[in-house]
Order: sequence, then structure tokens, then C-alpha cells
Amino acid sequence: MSDTVEIKENKEISKPLLAQRFRGYFPVVIDVETGGFNAQTDALLEIAASVLSLDEVSGKLSIDETIQFNVHPFEGANLEPKALEFTGIDPTHPLRGAVDEDVALKTLFKLVRKKMKLAGCQRAIIVAHNAAFDLGFLNAATARCNIKRSPFHSFVSFDTTTLAGLALGQTVLAKACEAAEIDFSNSEAHTALYDTEKTAELFCHIVNKWHELGGWPLAIAAE
Repeated sequence: MSDTVEIKENKEISKPLLAQRFRGYFPVVIDVETGGFNAQTDALLEIAASVLSLDEVSGKLSIDETIQFNVHPFEGANLEPKALEFTGIDPTHPLRGAVDEDVALKTLFKLVRKKMKLAGCQRAIIVAHNAAFDLGFLNAATARCNIKRSPFHSFVSFDTTTLAGLALGQTVLAKACEAAEIDFSNSEAHTALYDTEKTAELFCHIVNKWHELGGWPLAIAAE
């Protein structure tokens, strides 16, 4: 029995650090901009994702690569005028360089699978601010595109709203970034690319601060 436990522990230690950090999950920070609040009926207009890496020496989490797409509304999609006014997105603008949902998702999933494999992780997990919203739109778009196998867990997520409330006493992204001393421009906010990168910086800040305080690995905290 003890030999079996030792072999299992050795296998865990030999895994890349990121594979150990979140129980085999590969965190991917995502933000979407949409034509409303209903993932089933309202258009997905922008999606961005930041994949992360964990330094094997310092244990610091950081942004590895970010990918972003402007997306054509799916056929029959609802576009709420107030949502478009809030984001400033013109879905008909000829210079948007938009792609169809399936192109955006398949390209994103290909990148995630590649990075996830390199990190030794088994499943991707979405990291987002108010994650249920972004995950809902991601799942709905995946279903519309008939993509049978998403790299993402269908319902588990890391919500930086909750994490920031715990670690920084703030739940609004701009205020949480301010508390973490991360530059934040309200004039640049509400684009998928900007919000994704700021959410990624915030998530990395919280994870790295926890590491500095001795919260992970747990063996250090227990000593």
C-alpha cells in the first residue's frame, strides 16, 4: 500500500507545476461582449481568451498568450439596442473583421488544447468576472456550432468577482484592479480583449499573492 502511495506521489511531483496547482485544471481567462443577457437568444459579438503559464522556479502565474475575435451575430440573433449602446459595438461595421462563431470557437479550442497538453492538464476551466455569464454564452455558442467536445468544463468555473471580494474587498472589476494596483482605463473597458487581459492580471495577482503568503503549496503552509 505504501509503495502505491509513494508511486502516486512521485507521479504528481513529476507533473508540470500548473497541472498540480488547480487539480489538473488548465485556467483560461475569458470575456465576451454580447447583444444582450440571454445566452440562448442574444448575439455573441466578441470573445477573447488569455491562456496562462506558471513559472516552474518562482511559482508565479502570468499571461502566456491572448487571442481575440470579433464575431458575426448568428442567424436570427437578438441585438438589444441598450447592450450595443453600452459596449459601443456596431455589428454591421465593415471594418470589424468579424468571423463566424464556429471559426472563433474552433480556433480558440485548438489553442487551449495545445497549451493544456503542454501544461500536463486534463481539462480547461474558464476564469471570468461574473463567470456564469461568460460560461453561459460560451456553452450556448458551442452548442449552436455543434461542437461535440469542448476543452472546457461545462459548469465549473473560477469567478474573479468572488475571489476579488475575498482577497481585495471589491467585486467590480475596475475597483478590484485599483485595489490590486493594476492600471485600469474605464474608457478602454467593455471590449473583450481589454477586459480579458485585466481579468487575467487580477486573477494572477490574487493567485500569486496567496502563494507569497504561503497558501500554496499546502505543504509549505502546514510546516
